[in-house]
Amino acid sequence: MKKNNFLVLGFVTALLCSSCSQVEREDRVQAEQEGRAQTNAPNQQSEKQRQKNIIFFGNSLTAGYGLEPDQAFPALIQERIDSLDLPYRVVNAGVSGETSAGGKSRVDWLLRQPVDVFVLELGANDGLRGIAPSDTYANLQSIIQQVRAKYPEAEIILAGMQLPPSMGQQYTQEFREVYIRLAEDENVRLIPFLLEGVGGIPKLNQKDGIHPTEEGQKILAQNTWAVLEPILREDS
Repeated sequence: MKKNNFLVLGFVTALLCSSCSQVEREDRVQAEQEGRAQTNAPNQQSEKQRQKNIIFFGNSLTAGYGLEPDQAFPALIQERIDSLDLPYRVVNAGVSGETSAGGKSRVDWLLRQPVDVFVLELGANDGLRGIAPSDTYANLQSIIQQVRAKYPEAEIILAGMQLPPSMGQQYTQEFREVYIRLAEDENVRLIPFLLEGVGGIPKLNQKDGIHPTEEGQKILAQNTWAVLEPILREDS
């Protein structure tokens, strides 16, 4: 009888020990999982909150010629972004006098930094110099393709441009169509005419009649924001 009691006691003891070991193992696994979750949480949060780059790649219009840097339309775009608490940082890569050929030669250097949205504003100086629209098309296309090759997921916006009638009807028509055709061929977003509501209006341009005043830059920001805002909200 005592022998049987010892056997039963031993069995119960072994069962309890086995249960304790199982509970300990489950507790240990749960603790490890919670630890991994806590470790991954900051990484996931930082990735979600990572500040993305919007590159404005252009000429004096982007650079804000004749004005303070914070009066140029890319800086005004940054103000709107900050007011909406969107995770984007604007980089103004405008160079006064830049042609599409000049942009083509320097874009590779600029692409060393991450690009999430690329706003391409070049070609106006080509038109003012009478450069063949076919050359402007080829240069802008090359820039777009270089951006895509380096950052396939980047959104690309092309800022359309038009010339004054004084450049000749045929030339101005061919020049305007460069942007329309390029946006279709490369499947990029298009600002139909960056200077809409500004070009040819004396009070909104500086004395040279070409570069927008502070008020003119505000309109450029509005024209750009109409195309840019949906992209930023989709990606945020």
